[in-house]
Amino acid sequence: MPRIARFLKEDEPTVYHVMSRTALDGLPFKDEDKEYMLGLIKEWSKIFFVDVLGFAIMGNHFHLVVRVYPESGISDDEVRDRYKRLYGKEIGYGIGFERFKKKLCSLSWYVKEIKQGFSRYFNKKYNRRGTLWGERFKSLIVEDGLSLVNLLAYVDLNAVRAGIVKRPEEYRWCSLGYHIQSGNKDNLLSVDFGMKEWNEFDEEEIVRKYREFVYETGAIDAGKGAVISEEIVEEERKKGFKLKKAEIFRYRCRYFTDAGVLGSKRFLQKIFVQIRDLLGCKRKRQFVPVIGELGLYSLKRLQNI
Repeated sequence: MPRIARFLKEDEPTVYHVMSRTALDGLPFKDEDKEYMLGLIKEWSKIFFVDVLGFAIMGNHFHLVVRVYPESGISDDEVRDRYKRLYGKEIGYGIGFERFKKKLCSLSWYVKEIKQGFSRYFNKKYNRRGTLWGERFKSLIVEDGLSLVNLLAYVDLNAVRAGIVKRPEEYRWCSLGYHIQSGNKDNLLSVDFGMKEWNEFDEEEIVRKYREFVYETGAIDAGKGAVISEEIVEEERKKGFKLKKAEIFRYRCRYFTDAGVLGSKRFLQKIFVQIRDLLGCKRKRQFVPVIGELGLYSLKRLQNI
């Protein structure tokens, strides 16, 4: 029986909810595996003409919410830039150029690159062969605005429903967790959350309103798993759903364990000179700022969240 064709809109920017589940039993994806998949999402989202609006990487499946842009809105210069970014060389015009442009505006190709890349990594790491993923990924066209906000909340609440965390931003492999814990490192996420359809354009207020929506929604028992406790929601209501600096600091505290050396640039430079030979580095080292903490830097590049 032939597969039913996907519902796709190729004449305008369109939001899709993608979900794919492994064919393996149990919860085979460990923390380091989730990190690797997140790295693939980052990598391919810089190549394809997509905006990442939300995601959740769980122990046996993942969700992605992306806005895909049509070929008609992409310039040739943008295509050439992506080709060079991917292959390190220029691309000429012709059939190959048009095929590459079409590919970079394709939801199917985008998801395929992520899933195939993860399959190669996973099978090699665990010395296995065979199919990793179940049936082909599911995709749903989503309208901007209220529908999108509800969907993103559903995705961000995955870890809460599974009983892994009590607050969605405590889970670092979902979009709200990534945004709060990393400060949206590398600008992976489009800070939209569907709120712009509600005439809200201030980034801080968008995040606050989105958190409010997620918490209020997450407290409703829909019979699909755990919920956010009323005590936690009431606590957030009293704060107006704003995160205090101390809370942001707590969410980002992993920077104080993952880094080799932390301190001011001057301090790190002094240490770097002393341990240069151990690092096998002869060039001047670029220190990485710890996001959200002015004047604080890390000697080694922190692992991507």
